Amino acid sequence: MRTQVAIIGAGPAGLLLSHLLHLNGIDSIVLESRSQAEIEATIRAGVLEQGTMDILKNAGVGARMQAEGALHHGIELAFDGRRHRIDLSELTGKAITVYPQHEVIKDLVAARQAAQGQLLFEVSEVELHGIDTVTPTVGFTHQGAATRIEADFVIGCDGYHGVTRPAMPLQGRQDYQRTYGFGWFGILVESAPSSNELIYAQHQRGFALVSTRTPTVQRLYFQCDPADHVDNWSDDRIWGELHARLENNDGWRVNEGRIFQKNIIGMRSFVSTPMQSGRLFLAGDAAHIVPPTGAKGMNLAVSDVHLLAQGLEQFYHQGQEDRLHGYTAAALKRIWRAEYFSWWMTSLLHNFTDASLFQREMQRAELECVVSSRAMATALAENYVGAF
Repeated sequence: MRTQVAIIGAGPAGLLLSHLLHLNGIDSIVLESRSQAEIEATIRAGVLEQGTMDILKNAGVGARMQAEGALHHGIELAFDGRRHRIDLSELTGKAITVYPQHEVIKDLVAARQAAQGQLLFEVSEVELHGIDTVTPTVGFTHQGAATRIEADFVIGCDGYHGVTRPAMPLQGRQDYQRTYGFGWFGILVESAPSSNELIYAQHQRGFALVSTRTPTVQRLYFQCDPADHVDNWSDDRIWGELHARLENNDGWRVNEGRIFQKNIIGMRSFVSTPMQSGRLFLAGDAAHIVPPTGAKGMNLAVSDVHLLAQGLEQFYHQGQEDRLHGYTAAALKRIWRAEYFSWWMTSLLHNFTDASLFQREMQRAELECVVSSRAMATALAENYVGAF
């Protein structure tokens, strides 16, 4: 098989890159280890920044997002028994849309299939060869047959546990990582939304978050021990914890319903540099991970592949490689800003077991400053909507 760009991974990053390349007349093949049904059923967060919304709309894959996504003009911070609204639109002129990641994937798969793009699902034994040459190859097994792709470029969009990041040369590589001592216990609930906007709560029992997936599905989280197990949490115990952390004396209550999914996710920050070597480029979780507090994960992946699409367009249509050569530097400016914001939000809202009484009071004072100072609220809002 021959293509111009071989893309490993059919998450939002890989699928969007393939579609952006198609719009510019550049061929690609996308390889994915899971089935189409699996990637379209994996429910994950979906807070889309203004820039991500614009990229999807401009690429012709934003119609359903605009029709079905929930446009949010603000968020709420809850602490000390009170809720405080941060008006994103008033402070920045921009907003965010809550539209689950698996719905973005469905839209992108549909677009690629409508354009007769090559998406190969359920591939295995993926191997990269010759990434330091101008003719890299990707070997893999599909439908029981060993196959090879010859390409000009290989793009790794296959996540932290994929095959592309380990294929990067060790010499000159630097990994940055922080692992937090807590996780998030997440549930999906069949119920009407508890709130029109996301609620981020800091409580003496730990952090909690209220989000919405659809008009009939809520996504709720609370801080937990990452070594805990979902089997230790009955539905009654979960609701008791959420009521305690989220509610105060104003009469507002979390809507309960049937819990149909429970999971625990770890919290960590990770960046691997450089994000390119020879003809291999990394994007999304293959190169960086943020804690979910800042809602940056999918937005960073979209930003990465938008840069790559511009670089590949310049290469094929203008015969220049400036943007490709500068990809890591350009991407890292946005990545480290997002890493900082995600770290800051995480530090602002979570309980740390090793925090002194002084540090806890500093955390409370900082929350008060954020909700009482227009300058600090604007800084939060600008980072949240991605206005940089």
